[in-house]
Amino acid sequence: MSKRMRVRAVAVAITATLVAGAAAGCQDGGADGADGGPSASSAPGRPGSTAGMPGLPAALTGQKPRWEPCEAPEGGEKPGSAWRCATVKVPLDYRKPDGETLPVALIRKEARDKKGRIGSLLFNFGGPGASGVEMLPGFAPDYDGLNTRYDLVGFDPRGVGGSSAVVCRSDEEQANAEARIDLTPDTPAEEAAYLKDGSDFGAGCARRSGGLIAHVTTANTARDMDVIRHVLGDAKLNYFGISYGTQLGAAYAHLFPKHTGRTVLDAVVDPTADSKGHARHQTTGFQRALNNYFASTGEGAEAGTARVTRLLARLDEQPLGTSGTRKLTEGLALTGIVLPLYSESSWPLLTEALREAEDGRGDALLRLADMYNDRDPSGRYGTDSHAQRAISCADTDQRPTAAEAKALLPEFRRISPVFGGFLAWDTAGWCANWPVKGESATQDVSAPGAGPILVVGTTGDPATPYEGARRMADGLGKGVGVLITNKGEGHGAYGSSQCVTRTVDDYLLRDEVPADGTTCS
Repeated sequence: MSKRMRVRAVAVAITATLVAGAAAGCQDGGADGADGGPSASSAPGRPGSTAGMPGLPAALTGQKPRWEPCEAPEGGEKPGSAWRCATVKVPLDYRKPDGETLPVALIRKEARDKKGRIGSLLFNFGGPGASGVEMLPGFAPDYDGLNTRYDLVGFDPRGVGGSSAVVCRSDEEQANAEARIDLTPDTPAEEAAYLKDGSDFGAGCARRSGGLIAHVTTANTARDMDVIRHVLGDAKLNYFGISYGTQLGAAYAHLFPKHTGRTVLDAVVDPTADSKGHARHQTTGFQRALNNYFASTGEGAEAGTARVTRLLARLDEQPLGTSGTRKLTEGLALTGIVLPLYSESSWPLLTEALREAEDGRGDALLRLADMYNDRDPSGRYGTDSHAQRAISCADTDQRPTAAEAKALLPEFRRISPVFGGFLAWDTAGWCANWPVKGESATQDVSAPGAGPILVVGTTGDPATPYEGARRMADGLGKGVGVLITNKGEGHGAYGSSQCVTRTVDDYLLRDEVPADGTTCS
């Protein structure tokens, strides 16, 4: 399977990796369109209405969630007793609001200060494909201060987790693809296999998930968020989006500006970029992070990049053995290198993994790749990457060809000798021959009438480079987008930068809006 460097929050994987790495050391070693629903960007409405979704039946707008103790997610731990879960229904197709419905899974931890309660704060941690029901309890300590006055609410977007998860291939099919598909094809045979695998993946989505994949757009999930707002009883939606969650939050603000409450977008996706532009951004961002990593080790960007390039070239010719039966391929090594670049605190893991690979063992890089790919020790894979591709391809109407990918190779390889070839080819492997049409090449995020929205960009962010934050702030409109620049490393600033955390808390808890252009260092 073609494996994109996902625009998502990976802190859970990194945390697990840190634990795994420590254990190993003791043992020697990402609006309107085909699915419809008119834009509400100029639609009037009173608080609590469903402007922009005319004709929704009372059975949906009048839902009362039944909050019950949560079950443990598959392969995870049961949330603590303070958490409650519920399910609400939303239309499969907003053009047919009386038709088939989908379940949307929710999780909530109520505000501690009942008298000072502001309302609900809805989270999305990225992807697309990340489960808010699973992730929010793990991240909740970072938001403990916000929990004084907000109910913390997570949800699984349509096509994810408990909300009719998209499934495209079996664990065996995924493992086989990882082992045999070259993500930087060098021969006609490798190229043909690469492109066929992408087509097979899409066909598997259509076969296993049927008509659902035509309706898993970001715009439809934004409409679902307004149903959630309504049934939670909030006049406006207060929202915290990270990575892809910034794209989703901007979609909501565009559709429902009058219902947009206090909103934070952290690690921002560039709304002006098309599929090739996103690939170019990530090529730049991950190479920038790799350069910064090598600068921190004292080796230097040029020498370090050359060393990694040589290692990957050797793996392309001959995969590296591990302590088990699996091999470390070039593609898996690339994935393993990507994961620790998401957070400066995990850079030491990259140092260890590269040293081990150069010594002839692939275990450490393979562990990192498995964490990123959501593969457990028994060989079972999560399906967030399935949802990610389905949502991404439903959102974009672009279908780059192999010839277009090849045309990108010289530029992308100049930007990054390590990641350029992979990400250039990925443009063709991602949505080529996708079984349904997509919405549009870029995203309209204009939100006239919305209140101030905080847009937080980190200068060393590898997955969503800083430049996109300014474009998001500008796109939201004058007086709406408020840019906060975090001078630092990593994917996401809240919780890692004291300055950003304080600024965001002041805004969310006390409605203190910082000046546009505020810088944290």
